[in-house]
Amino acid sequence: MLFTDLLPTDIPDRLVTDEFILRPILASDVALDYAAVMESTEFLRPWEQTGWPADDFTVEDDLADLEMLEQRHAERRAFTYTMMNPDESECLGCVYILPPDARHYADARVTPVDASEWHSYRALVSFWVRTSRLPDGLDARLLDALRAWLARDGDLGRHLFVTNEQVAQQVELFERSNLQLRFRIDKPTHSGTYLAYE
Repeated sequence: MLFTDLLPTDIPDRLVTDEFILRPILASDVALDYAAVMESTEFLRPWEQTGWPADDFTVEDDLADLEMLEQRHAERRAFTYTMMNPDESECLGCVYILPPDARHYADARVTPVDASEWHSYRALVSFWVRTSRLPDGLDARLLDALRAWLARDGDLGRHLFVTNEQVAQQVELFERSNLQLRFRIDKPTHSGTYLAYE
């Protein structure tokens, strides 16, 4: 399903702050993206729950991923934003926006923790920040910026922020930010439960 089938208007194209830029990811970002990914493997493996990135993950592997993400974004099936520093000389992380019926969740068991209904949400938002920037709280500033940006410039309607329970640092961030847990999401091939917050 295309996002245009779900959303009444386009989602925002970019966000520019004094600290970072969010814009659609491009295959040409591969060198900077690869550096950020490989620095952040200890965070990404429990967050991703697929073993990605593997120890033998190469620049060529990353390029194939980015080509897929760029195409998916252009076709409006899902959206991936790279997070760059202001002069775009360093990748700081990535932001992903998926529809709730994305293939990634096709085999999942979704369990509400309250009276929330999965079909009433229009998008799932997830993100990671490179490991070296976690100590200075960049992830918290990104979350604050995303919440304001999506409320102000996008017409997503209700959306959820998703992480995995094995990523304690991000779970704590969401809960410290007064987001409310709405769903637990279990996938048969993943050891950790995903948690969806509003």
